[in-house]
Amino acid sequence: MTVIGRFAPSPTGPLHLGSLVAAAGSWLFARRAGGRWLVRMEDIDTPRVVRGSAEEILAALGRYGLEWDGEVVWQSRRLPLYEEALRRLRDEGLIYDCACSRAELEGAVYPGTCRPGIAAGRQARAIRFRVPDEVIAFDDAIHGHVEEHVGRDSGDFVVRRADGLFAYQLVVVVDDGEQGVTQVVRGGDLLTSTARQIALQRALGLHAPEYAHLPLVVDADGAKLGKRDGALPLPSLDEPRVRETLAVAMRILGMEVAPAPPREMLDEALRLFDPARVPSQVIALPREDH
Repeated sequence: MTVIGRFAPSPTGPLHLGSLVAAAGSWLFARRAGGRWLVRMEDIDTPRVVRGSAEEILAALGRYGLEWDGEVVWQSRRLPLYEEALRRLRDEGLIYDCACSRAELEGAVYPGTCRPGIAAGRQARAIRFRVPDEVIAFDDAIHGHVEEHVGRDSGDFVVRRADGLFAYQLVVVVDDGEQGVTQVVRGGDLLTSTARQIALQRALGLHAPEYAHLPLVVDADGAKLGKRDGALPLPSLDEPRVRETLAVAMRILGMEVAPAPPREMLDEALRLFDPARVPSQVIALPREDH
């Protein structure tokens, strides 16, 4: 079976170093297996999308030598797929309408208030997935064996938001299934989403891909680098800086690759890459690196 990996950024701003680590890591995993590497724009959360940032992201991938296979997929153009997934889940009795607002909920685990039905006089806001009462286990290529009781640890989660937009957990599962993705390599902050996504995959009759969650890159104060939160964008025109930044990304992925033209650096990284050497812990950067 051909390995199919993907990089799926949200176009909420230009790429930063943490994004580059995720892109390069997923590229290396896929290419090491002789597989394909796809790019998908996760632009479903339209209020957060920054105009022009998708084009900036694609240009940045090109500057760093990260070439993808096939055409770029845009979530905003795939709404019928998500509607169909919701219909199937509804037919199976696996989703239900929820009238709860965020202000009414305490804690991270939804208590199942609307599972029996919406109370009289209240109106539906969101749609939630009825999670199974079981432990979901998977083996992560970097973090090893992971188990989560999704009912107890996550609770029923939203698959369509109160504003009518499809939720991330649903669209990423549908997209990976439709694109035939066999390998999901992404940032460590999404490790806690994986059990929920596997539950959805099973409900929709989809095969779970293999997972690898890369070290999360944070700033000197311990905050995750974010496109919307002031993280410096990747250098664009300064070729020496591009090479140095790519070398930093490779170091985070467990390799020492000397600065050179990006394609040469990626070829060398592909020769050296060993998933067993990728650290699982959070990587904190000096202020000037991000």
